[in-house]
Amino acid sequence: MGGTCGAVLFSLVCAILFFRGGECLDPFSYYEWTVSYMTVAPLGVQQKVIAINGEFPGPIINTTTNYNVQINVLNNLDEQLLLTWNGIQQRRESWQDGVSGTNCGIPPSWNWTYSFQVKDQIGSFCYFPSLSLQRASGGFGGITVNNRAIIAVPFGTPDGDFTVMIGDWYIAGHKALKSGLDKGQLPGMPDGVLINGKGPYPYNDSVPKGINWETFTVQPGKTYRFRISNVGSSTSLNFRIQNHNMLLVETEGSYVTQMNFTSLDIHVGQTYSVLVTMDQNATSDYYIVASARFVNTTIWANVTGVAILHYTNSQGPASGPLPDGPNLYDQFFSLNQARSIRWNLTAGAARPNPQGSFHYGQINVTQTLLLRGSSQVINGNVRYALNDVSYSTPSTPLKLADYYNLSGVYTLDTFPPKPISKSPILQASVISGTYRGFMEIILQNDDSVVQSFHLDGYAFFVVGMDSGNWSEASRGTYDKWDGVARSTTQVFPNSWTVIMAELDNVGMWNFRSELLPNWYLGQELYIRVYNPENNNKTEFPIPDNAIYCGELNYLQKRPYNTLSKVKSSSTGGQSFAPLSLFKLILVIAPVSWSLLYL
Repeated sequence: MGGTCGAVLFSLVCAILFFRGGECLDPFSYYEWTVSYMTVAPLGVQQKVIAINGEFPGPIINTTTNYNVQINVLNNLDEQLLLTWNGIQQRRESWQDGVSGTNCGIPPSWNWTYSFQVKDQIGSFCYFPSLSLQRASGGFGGITVNNRAIIAVPFGTPDGDFTVMIGDWYIAGHKALKSGLDKGQLPGMPDGVLINGKGPYPYNDSVPKGINWETFTVQPGKTYRFRISNVGSSTSLNFRIQNHNMLLVETEGSYVTQMNFTSLDIHVGQTYSVLVTMDQNATSDYYIVASARFVNTTIWANVTGVAILHYTNSQGPASGPLPDGPNLYDQFFSLNQARSIRWNLTAGAARPNPQGSFHYGQINVTQTLLLRGSSQVINGNVRYALNDVSYSTPSTPLKLADYYNLSGVYTLDTFPPKPISKSPILQASVISGTYRGFMEIILQNDDSVVQSFHLDGYAFFVVGMDSGNWSEASRGTYDKWDGVARSTTQVFPNSWTVIMAELDNVGMWNFRSELLPNWYLGQELYIRVYNPENNNKTEFPIPDNAIYCGELNYLQKRPYNTLSKVKSSSTGGQSFAPLSLFKLILVIAPVSWSLLYL
């Protein structure tokens, strides 16, 4: 009888997990985070930053393919908070995406639990706040999704693993930047570049005294993996390690054809993973540099991040000039480097079959968007737009409005699929994406700065990029074989980039500029991928802890203002079922016992 009872309970547990999106045998990773302000001085001036569990940057999420991740977030800020998981696809679960179109913000003193599965994903990603330019004050961190043991990795196991957060930095903080943008004042030149939340090593007299810098300690002869994310506001950065080659192996969940680089351009929102072998004689420490691209070096001289690579047998500190990067105005260097990054067709990723077994180049395009970015003045206010439409955030998230069939929150498919001559407007832009269709998105950048765009819910294929204007003839240059699959791509000044995505993930998905001023001032839209066969196989139901706001505020029955009792930490824990599930088991156990006697 005990065995039968166990089987009944196991079946019930599996049923519950399946209903909420977890696979029965896939473990859970737990995290409890308190998000609050802390005072630090990364560039020598005291300022408030956004920390998680007292850490700046925040803790690393370290999980494994198909694990279920639960992150209980307590908002101790004085404003609403959402966290988004850059590159995590949230399969069937756009409810967990953490952007204004899918979720109400977590109010101050409330907590909310994100619960999602890293389904069929591996690789290096990052997370950050998505509201009100908060990323410019911190709240960001790395995400590592490890391969399952049964899946071969296309390189040897590294001797160590470093997560590196780089980004431009403003001493003013996000509230001052937001206030300026609301008045039409763009942020201007950053005050510096941080590496893992720390200022530059004093490589010359321009660096203020008393600044803490980041040090990576390594052993000679060993090989280390560096996972590097640009979490800054708007500056493309070049990353390099003095006298060391970097073997590029992965970007945003895709293994790539392995190539050595002496320096690597990393644009806003992008993540790269490189292997570095400690093959130098350690006569001194070595510089690690993250410097601005496509800027005037005289004016931007101090916008440089410098960390230290320290061998355990180092004979002295780093000294002398920083290692040279590429010519700051050489756009073709960056363009050719980007084109050289190709999908590794023979490597497996989350599954045993090779990445190249998905022949995206043989799929017919069913929908095309041609998007041209611009800055506009609308109703006397500076805005950024796509096809002369600037996104206006409604008080009710699009996803909630869609679920409850609210009218007036947005109108579907009024966004023009290509540029047209008309006066710029504000609206909540939502376009239809055909479920299981194949979308071509052409990004035209007529600006003089590098743009960076991201699509939630998917890894798209970067099939082409070039200078000048895109035309129909450009399709003849597309890479339909080994274009890399990723979630964030750059568009160079006065150039174009084309991406393609298979719309196999039902939900409301954000397409946005990763440049914070552009994103905040309206350079985004949403793609509604809808399956008329409404079932849990393609999209999970609304979570039972959903927060309601706007026109649905009346549905909010109680505040979420205490952390749950789940045992966890900033580093997380692993198990096969959450505490809430055990509570459910206690409720249903008497029922299962009674079933034995029917």
